[in-house]
Amino acid sequence: MKQVMQAEKLDQENRLKERMALIRHKLIVMSGKGGVGKTSVAVNLSYALALSHKKVGLLDTDLHGPNIAKMLGIEKETLGSSADGIEPVRVLPELKAVSLAFTAQNPDTPIIWRGPLKATAIKQLIGEVNWGTLDYLIIDSPPGTGDEPLSVCQLIPEIGGAVIVTTPQDISILDARKSVLFARQLHIPVIGIIENMSGFICPHCHKETAIFKKGGGEKAALELGVPFLGRIPFDAEQVELADRGVPFVSFRKDTPSAKAFMEIQKGIEDFLEAHK
Repeated sequence: MKQVMQAEKLDQENRLKERMALIRHKLIVMSGKGGVGKTSVAVNLSYALALSHKKVGLLDTDLHGPNIAKMLGIEKETLGSSADGIEPVRVLPELKAVSLAFTAQNPDTPIIWRGPLKATAIKQLIGEVNWGTLDYLIIDSPPGTGDEPLSVCQLIPEIGGAVIVTTPQDISILDARKSVLFARQLHIPVIGIIENMSGFICPHCHKETAIFKKGGGEKAALELGVPFLGRIPFDAEQVELADRGVPFVSFRKDTPSAKAFMEIQKGIEDFLEAHK
């Protein structure tokens, strides 16, 4: 029995490596705390890359609060299956997504799992999904430095880097620093820090107000010696678009938020190409 279990484990590990070998760039989107817009960044980054004709996979490893299905407007979709494994949901011709939200019959049912169960689920989501050949796999991780991001970073070979999302206030930046040090301890390159909700743009007068202060993310990046990818101002319409399942980079390309995001996307692509 022990030999059979060892053989199955080895087969699973080999299958995971084979699938990941077909993906050119793998990156994890992290935040030190919740509520900073990390999932919004992961969704819009994936969408923007797909619109620029890159083949992209988006993996939601936030098991307790999977929100990418809602933000992409595909809540009623379900994962498929084939001889090649789990089939992801097709969002765009160039974008696929996988989330536990696609397996839940009732979205209100909580996931009450301890660490080992979560690690097993993430291993399946990574190794059993038929991603095919991709240019990018974007992994949306839950906030903090617990089981989920640790499992992802230990399971996926050759992660291209980590994108750290924060808001400008001190409490968020404090936790963002922990995410940077977490990545470094696991020998994962830090692609950079994004300062989200960096100023509020009034939809009437178009003036900007620093609700959560401004510049903290850039200061933290400078002090930690990591790239600063840019600021994304807060736009009230983003909330409505997210609730409607419409990524703002595709619907309002002329807004300051979308323009800032395009620059951030370019910075991430340039970093990964330079460090491949």
